[in-house]
Amino acid sequence: MKKLSKVQIKQQALVLDVANMLEEQGRAEIPGMVQCWFDMKYEMFPSSLLLRFQFEDEQSLAAAEPELLKWRKRLSAAMVKKGVILKDMRRHLVFTVEGPDD
Repeated sequence: MKKLSKVQIKQQALVLDVANMLEEQGRAEIPGMVQCWFDMKYEMFPSSLLLRFQFEDEQSLAAAEPELLKWRKRLSAAMVKKGVILKDMRRHLVFTVEGPDD
């Protein structure tokens, strides 16, 4: 794995900060949420950013699905506060039962 540039390190810190904040809120507000994790290609940031809210099981995932739009809006608002505009909210946050190692 190649070393990250200063800009990439800033991008990673920004996304990590937002992800940690949303994870904390999600655990408090959404029953069955396990963790929040993200994936992105630095050279294509912010369009490549994808946050995933991981749930314990399919039942908790199905119960949380109606809240997805609200959380996408929260992600978008948090990123705008950091100076990053996400053009299409649907592409940047999903709910899943898969973990980062799956």
